[in-house]
Amino acid sequence: MVRPAGAADVVEKRRHPVREAAFKVGESSVEIGAHYFQKRLGLEPHLRSAQLEKLGLRYFFTRGDNRDVAARVELGPAAFPPVPSFQLDRGRLENFLLRENAALGLALRGMARHDRDARAEQELARLGVGHLADRPALGLSGGEAQRVSIARALAIDPEILFLDEPFSALDAPTRETLIADLARLLRERGVTTVMVTHDRDEALSLADRIGVVMNGELRQLDTAEAVFGMPADPEIAAFVGVENVLPARVERATDELTVLRIADQHVEITEPPPPGDDFPLLCVRPDDVVIAREAASTSARNSFSARIMRIEPIGRRTRLVLDCGFPLIAHVTRQSARDMALASGDQVVASFKATAPHLLPRIRH
Repeated sequence: MVRPAGAADVVEKRRHPVREAAFKVGESSVEIGAHYFQKRLGLEPHLRSAQLEKLGLRYFFTRGDNRDVAARVELGPAAFPPVPSFQLDRGRLENFLLRENAALGLALRGMARHDRDARAEQELARLGVGHLADRPALGLSGGEAQRVSIARALAIDPEILFLDEPFSALDAPTRETLIADLARLLRERGVTTVMVTHDRDEALSLADRIGVVMNGELRQLDTAEAVFGMPADPEIAAFVGVENVLPARVERATDELTVLRIADQHVEITEPPPPGDDFPLLCVRPDDVVIAREAASTSARNSFSARIMRIEPIGRRTRLVLDCGFPLIAHVTRQSARDMALASGDQVVASFKATAPHLLPRIRH
């Protein structure tokens, strides 16, 4: 379990000149190097937020002269730590001009009015709301308010930025543009960031590394590509959207290919089988499954005749539930579904490359 907020090792920041951090989550330590964007995904929103608050409530760092300094970060819209760190409090703004909102942290640090106003206007402009600097906070849209709040966070030039689901209350178009702008700003400025989210698309868009938290335990910590492409266990696979987790049997393995049997079908993949496990689980992401009306000559080594059992619209995509002799889920664009005039009961061809699947051991050591 995560220790109480007052515990000395909830968050520890070391070697301040090179911006390296080590966090404690449950029984796992998480090291974050300079300029990292770290995302933490989990199933329990209250637990994720509580963990983030513990990270923000206290952290320790060592100055260049090797003196340890502890700094407390008070949560709230008008409270800032005396060191470069910031807890974003879900976009809440004080009821005065946006320029003053964006400059609030600088004012609390004693910066001269002229200098802090110039810095605030610069950050507002970078977030695309510079033209609103002289407007009061009341009456802003959700997206505008969140941009001002992020500008306020970045104005103090934080060493570490803590974000707690900053896009959760925004509509889809606003959310997508803000994610793109925030990703650009954080990478331009090299701000080490820890962010809590339950949204897979946000994680893929923003994260350098992802930590998956389930039941208070850090289950996997790796690059975004590794977490989504090679989940550590079936629960993580399901959570990150790998809907196809299929029991398989290893028939043979060579230096080039592993041949599996799933139901009555053969599947060829490039990944070697887990050591000592002849009955692994095959993971295939729905986005890696290609649907066609007829078999075509392609490089995909796995091609199956399939019947569409169910069609489900999901946002901008369409989810196909297929019967290939084994169950398979595929995602296609809504335009592709219309172009092919797909309907339940239709016969199609489902294929995926040998490089796409990932194997998980059925035997847990």
